[in-house]
Amino acid sequence: MRGAGDIGSAIAHVLFRHGHRPVLLDDPAPNHPRRGMAFIDAVYDGAASLEGVLAKRVRDREDVPYMLNCTRAIPVLVQTLDAALALVTPDVLVDARMRKRGTPEMQRGLARLTIGLGPNFVAGKHTDLAVETRWGDDLGLVIAAGSTKPLAGEPNPIEGIGRERYVYAPVSGRLETGRNIGDTVAAGEVIGRLDAQLLVAPIAGCIRGLTRAGAWVERYDKIIEIDPRGDPSFAFGIGERPKRIAENVLATLD
Repeated sequence: MRGAGDIGSAIAHVLFRHGHRPVLLDDPAPNHPRRGMAFIDAVYDGAASLEGVLAKRVRDREDVPYMLNCTRAIPVLVQTLDAALALVTPDVLVDARMRKRGTPEMQRGLARLTIGLGPNFVAGKHTDLAVETRWGDDLGLVIAAGSTKPLAGEPNPIEGIGRERYVYAPVSGRLETGRNIGDTVAAGEVIGRLDAQLLVAPIAGCIRGLTRAGAWVERYDKIIEIDPRGDPSFAFGIGERPKRIAENVLATLD
């Protein structure tokens, strides 16, 4: 599973619960803001839990076979794809990195079955199958021939608030913050710093997304999300969209 953000984590969670043996793969200091809805903090802290399932960062390559066989936790690899494929021979490779811009990599042939999630994947070209991840009637649709939809203009609104609830990196650099997922904030309240620039909450609510302190972010990356509902419970657990996508991936494999 390439990508331990909320989408990749939801798929790994569902597969693990149904007897599959997923392995998560991500970068050394990944930028995934919705950390309460993902296993991503395992990269930083060594372990993370999501709705009763544990994921643990692999410290020694010899640990991988043991972790897969004991089925107590989902292994999290922090290395390149080539290095991971030299260590694990997957039956299925899922690209859940959700890289919304740019052209997807050619990944067919890297596993018995390859699946691409997000905009611009063409089933039969980049991967064997593609999965629609845009909100709407086709959310979670598994595509055997053809492409997923291009990146939509605006995010799905919450209480009528769309892009205004996000903070995007004004410059590239390492994020500094002492705030936590689920914290309640007022509009204009300082949440962190990037380079010499203060990052403030654009609206009042609770922090649903916050890139981990110390992560490297590129200019224009999404790094903060404020949920206007103000209920911290919405910042934790598997969300509706990731759940629907994960269930359809599971149905494809079963």
